[in-house]
Amino acid sequence: MDAAATSAPVAIVLPRIGIHTSSSGNRADALESARKLGANSLQIFSASPRMWGHSPRIAKADAARFRELRVELGHAPVVIHANYLINLATPNSMMRAQSVQGFHAELVRALDLGADFLVLHPGSRLGEPLEPALGALAEGLRQAARGLKLNGLQILLENTAGQGTCLGARFEELAAVRQACPDLPLGICLDTAHLLAAGFDVRTADALENTLYEIERTVGLQSVRVVHVNDSKTPLGSRVDRHEHIGKGHIGLEAFARILMHPLLAGRAFILETPIDRPGDDRKNVEALWKMAAREGMDVPKHEPGFTMFRGPARGAAAKPSSRRKLPKPRPIKMDYKPKRTSPVARAAVAMAAGKRSAKRIAKAR
Repeated sequence: MDAAATSAPVAIVLPRIGIHTSSSGNRADALESARKLGANSLQIFSASPRMWGHSPRIAKADAARFRELRVELGHAPVVIHANYLINLATPNSMMRAQSVQGFHAELVRALDLGADFLVLHPGSRLGEPLEPALGALAEGLRQAARGLKLNGLQILLENTAGQGTCLGARFEELAAVRQACPDLPLGICLDTAHLLAAGFDVRTADALENTLYEIERTVGLQSVRVVHVNDSKTPLGSRVDRHEHIGKGHIGLEAFARILMHPLLAGRAFILETPIDRPGDDRKNVEALWKMAAREGMDVPKHEPGFTMFRGPARGAAAKPSSRRKLPKPRPIKMDYKPKRTSPVARAAVAMAAGKRSAKRIAKAR
């Protein structure tokens, strides 16, 4: 072998670290926000996540601008999270029709924006037996995608915390839906907080290996394309979905370092959905991931100093003193009449209502 070939530098692959950014107003602003936070990937909502009736199309000029800026900034992948109201597993016919129509619109907008992945919560069975609910979910996915050429767009089913009757806390359920939709490009989005809440331990090296083995056994690790990196406010097996800042919850920094660097998860996009309680929380969480994922020689994206997506008063912060002139305390109003004395019967009735007298004593008062 040629000596020059053996000494050729090994290409350093930069991890994909992203964050959910606000797309309210101009969707292209979300791309800039990700850049300013030091991310090279991102997730957005294509429309309001808690409302029905959005137009399925995005204006051509807006879509073109988004695509161009995405290439210019080098963001990859671009992930869209579907509307929270969509429930393809519901037994309610009206809700099901709305959900199919809503997810069809999500697919159309994701195609307009050139997104790589569209993440969907599996939904809730609302008292329906498990197997019919899984069948309804699979059929809803097929109906929503009917007539569309997805052109590389992949639908990702997200694992859930198992709250209430939500589907997706067990990977066997997600595997069953994928098997029922062989003609659809269905993958998996892993959420670390949901894993812990559903009872899958990832806090130690051995626990992480066991959980990854379970994922491989059911849906296959190759189907996992995106990891939502969230710490958990609730403990193992709580079945409650509450996200926390990286290293501040029940998972911890050491566990996240193992997750980001695990060879079986190499090449995935790690995207934050952590809260923004105070200015700079978003930037700090992105920095925390880069500190764990970056290696010597990597050209890590730089954040813009001072930039944050935070809007509004900091949670737990003391209220700022008001600059408005304080009004004088109102003076007590003097009553120019004396209230009439109440009768013994009325006084006894009031006392009984307070539990102090019996009906017999009221009768005596008469």
